[in-house]
Amino acid sequence: MNPNPESILPAAESVVAVLKEFQTEAVVIGALALAAHHYVRFTEDLDLGMNASAQKFRAIAEALRARGFHVELREPDADDPLSGVMDVMCPGGLIQLVNFGQTFPAVIEDALQAPPLTVRPESALRVVPLPHLVALKLYAGGFKSKADVVELLRRNTDADRDEILALCKRYRLRGLPELLEEAGK
Repeated sequence: MNPNPESILPAAESVVAVLKEFQTEAVVIGALALAAHHYVRFTEDLDLGMNASAQKFRAIAEALRARGFHVELREPDADDPLSGVMDVMCPGGLIQLVNFGQTFPAVIEDALQAPPLTVRPESALRVVPLPHLVALKLYAGGFKSKADVVELLRRNTDADRDEILALCKRYRLRGLPELLEEAGK
């Protein structure tokens, strides 16, 4: 399913409004964030990265259900690198809430401190900054995420490579120097 931006963006803004009721903020991650940073690729959903405890994540799911959203909550197991994923179905497509609250909260917290980049004027949907998006992709690992990093770097030649390197080093993420080299080819 390819999301319909005319109806998924208002739905995602409604989801973000519910998150705020729980004193929780989110940033746009995934393919929409890639597009905001000059790398457009096919997507089947709109991803929001957030931090919440397991209890708060469940409460948010219930609040979204109470507002008429169809919600599927997937809680993590012991080996999961995420703190849970919530699928929120709406007429425009799938909104996926990716919870980093117990596993990698610093990247979301730091992204929320950066100057806001929104998906459209007056929108509550904030896009994750490029350095933090690279960090999230490195954290995710895998071939597709590494390929995304290479393409992001190739399409953002004016990005501060030292800032990206320093951020990833601070988070103890490995592999960026090799991807920077690949992007330069």
